[in-house]
Amino acid sequence: MSFSENLKQIRKEHHLSQEELAELLDVSRQAVSKWEQGMGYPEVEKLLLLSHKLNISLDALMSTGNVSDSGLNDIHVTGSIVITSPHENVIVTCYKVSASEKMKGGKNSPQYALFGVSNGGSSFWGEPTTFLAWYANQECISKEIEEIHKAISQGISTYTLQYSAKTKRRWASIKVIEEQ
Repeated sequence: MSFSENLKQIRKEHHLSQEELAELLDVSRQAVSKWEQGMGYPEVEKLLLLSHKLNISLDALMSTGNVSDSGLNDIHVTGSIVITSPHENVIVTCYKVSASEKMKGGKNSPQYALFGVSNGGSSFWGEPTTFLAWYANQECISKEIEEIHKAISQGISTYTLQYSAKTKRRWASIKVIEEQ
């Protein structure tokens, strides 16, 4: 499922209208409508606020499909690998990774997120995904995906993320404090 489909479904499950969700996030109803139609994407701060207010993980909100406008189209790495994310303190065994769409945010906000997709079958929400890391720009996430692909191709069973951004979270905002 894409972000727009996830958002619409989650909003309906919480019995919220687009207007009520907009009010909760301090945005216009038209913004929520655009997001649900796949015509736009919220800023990182709004994603975090949405996750917090609806008590839903970013994994459940974010698209794990192909990225349509960032040059990362059809980049899906397949294989089995243990990925360690030093900035997020995450270790996950996954069979593919997937990038988010380019996110809007403030000057120092991350632009992309990387997710590990685990074997475990599909559920109502799709395949189990784990948030791995934030990335400051397209170049960094593209390099990371390329390195993961190379590791899988070479039969390497573990990989530590090298190009993710170190971030600082403050309630409903996230800022890049160090790029790799």
